[in-house]
Amino acid sequence: MDALSSSPLYAVIVAGGSGSRMQSSLPKQFLPLQGKPVLMHTLQAFASLPQSVELVLVLPEVQMAYWQQLCRQHRFTLPHQLVAGGNSRFQSVKRGLEKVPDKALVAIHDGVRPLIEGDIILRAYQLAAEKGTAVVAVPLKDSIRRLQADGSSQSSPREEYRLVQTPQTFRAEAIRSAYAREEQPHFTDCASVAEAAGLHIHLTEGSYRNLKITTPEDLLLAEALLQNGSLHYRN
Repeated sequence: MDALSSSPLYAVIVAGGSGSRMQSSLPKQFLPLQGKPVLMHTLQAFASLPQSVELVLVLPEVQMAYWQQLCRQHRFTLPHQLVAGGNSRFQSVKRGLEKVPDKALVAIHDGVRPLIEGDIILRAYQLAAEKGTAVVAVPLKDSIRRLQADGSSQSSPREEYRLVQTPQTFRAEAIRSAYAREEQPHFTDCASVAEAAGLHIHLTEGSYRNLKITTPEDLLLAEALLQNGSLHYRN
């Protein structure tokens, strides 16, 4: 990890979702997972690394008071900066990046991916230190087909594609410069913003356990993985 020693490590955790697809009135980042909110598991994953990581949590302003209430309720005392998000993920990430110094390496991560493993986070920081970018991804398991204009479909080689996850990790100065441009509809993640700014996107191996909690089934699977002892975080 020598390449990391000269750069402070930051993580911008973005959590702006609602509970619509979870069939819940409670935003998904606050749903209980083994007795505490999903988001707390996510923050703990980064706080459990052997290297010190400065945490920046971006939440919708209307959710900030509730989060602080949850922290008191669960005696959650991990240090983190709390930042009010914008009207889109792009704007929220941009606001989070304002808290990150130029010389840092910054991992940008979905708040509802609580099962991210420490070795994956560290590999991403290492690759970003060496190459400037590191995007976590996994191979496709299923066959895929490309839809045609006439309604038919055509087989595509799944070996040529990857499913993108987070964290997506960058040299802070470069990714903040990328976010200085105007938001575009095709900016679906940080990698697409970085690519539009001319950065080359390097992939690093992720994990199928690094699921994004979006539906009730996802939450059940996360519960099962944690109960099975697949992951352990420091409280």
